Amino acid sequence: MSQVVIVYHSGYGHTQRIAECMAEASGAQLIAINPEGQLLDTDWEILAAADAIIFGAPTYMGSPSWQFKRFSEASSKPWFKQLWLDKVFGGFTVSASLNGDKQVSLISMQTLASQHGGIWVSLGMLPSNHSAATRQDINNLGGSVGLLIQAPSDAGADAIPQGDIETARRYACRIASIADRLRS
Repeated sequence: MSQVVIVYHSGYGHTQRIAECMAEASGAQLIAINPEGQLLDTDWEILAAADAIIFGAPTYMGSPSWQFKRFSEASSKPWFKQLWLDKVFGGFTVSASLNGDKQVSLISMQTLASQHGGIWVSLGMLPSNHSAATRQDINNLGGSVGLLIQAPSDAGADAIPQGDIETARRYACRIASIADRLRS
């Protein structure tokens, strides 16, 4: 079985809840980026040993949180040594709005994975875009590059729609499955 690691920053607990749901579904290990945008040395070692890395961050003002961006920039050290070359990658982002420019955050994560020579895994789910669709349906936000999550700004992480939670679980399992296939 492949080693999957979810490295994420969570400002208000919403991103953390999604990371935990994904880890529970896929057996992934969690690494939280601290409020200063840093990881422990041991966290970098865990990432270097991983078969798959899932990035997670809230989208604030049209891009990932500054803490996630600081982590991204610090990843130049593993980049220089090509420590993440050929790893499987995926990503997710959370914002209060249905759109909230989340696609920009996902593209920055996809670009980061590509700079490291990684293999990006798309969401791989059809959107729930028919007239009877609700926020409880799988991929109701219509993501394709990665996982889109909406969390109301005036509510806690428990208010994330069940459809988004289930989409997160399925995406984590997809990433783990692809990592397993590539590993064998």
